[in-house]
Amino acid sequence: MSNQATHPPDTPLYPIREVSRLTGVNSVTLRAWERRYGLIRPQRTPKGHRLYAQDDITRIERILQWLNRGVPVSQVADLINQPEAVETPAPTSDDWDSQRRQLITLVDALNTQRLEILYHQSLALYPLGTAVSELWQPVINALEARWQETPDVAARRAFEALLRSQVGIRLHYANQATRGPLVLLTPRPGEPGPLWVLLAALLASEQGYRVQLFDQGLPLDALPRAVSRLHASMVLFAGGRIPAAALTLPDGAAPSVPVGLCGPEPGEPHDERVHQLGDDLPRAVAKLRPLLRESGVL
Repeated sequence: MSNQATHPPDTPLYPIREVSRLTGVNSVTLRAWERRYGLIRPQRTPKGHRLYAQDDITRIERILQWLNRGVPVSQVADLINQPEAVETPAPTSDDWDSQRRQLITLVDALNTQRLEILYHQSLALYPLGTAVSELWQPVINALEARWQETPDVAARRAFEALLRSQVGIRLHYANQATRGPLVLLTPRPGEPGPLWVLLAALLASEQGYRVQLFDQGLPLDALPRAVSRLHASMVLFAGGRIPAAALTLPDGAAPSVPVGLCGPEPGEPHDERVHQLGDDLPRAVAKLRPLLRESGVL
């Protein structure tokens, strides 16, 4: 399929906002795919506004299929133009690996200026779920494993401060723009810091939730009052540390809304009132809406 905009005059065309809604790819990413990699080439109105035809939307869906297979966006251009009937060689993960190594090196060096640039670049080039699954979650996994053996408080605190500031700005504006259910997000017991909570907050915000973020854990017996005062629809604990303490809600003081946990399973069983959502953050956040429906909150 050619990526040239040569559609017949009567072809239905869609503005970028509608294409973003249909494909789940935000407009910043669509523009980056066009400008940096030439992956899509929409038509333009006389005033320069982008218009996409159905074959552009189909092409975007094919790009997403490659990204979901773990192919970096820099390699998609060569793959997307191959005939669909031809079996494509398995993609290499070298580019993802090199990006992860670069991020870890920058965290070790406390180079937050460069980290901030790459943070924004990753969110512009990839759907958020892909950026988290392929870059940020593996990087934090590797760092957490290393820090358990050899703590590096300076690197951890600098990385946390960067993510806290960037995620905080995003949540501030996103919370004002949506009327979705409010999710109270907090670290799970035993977590040393907010890295996992910050990633979960990004993902929940993109799914249309308002997010109240506590990057330091609340005492479990304080949750019911916090839920009531915030009018929260759900409590979500997030964490990645292994091992972590079992999550047991106080008798007679459990929140009146669903309680979820995303992160690796600890050795001890959790309270049966806590819904275990798994250790894949994008998939865990995707389970929130069905859980809220089953619980009668939505």
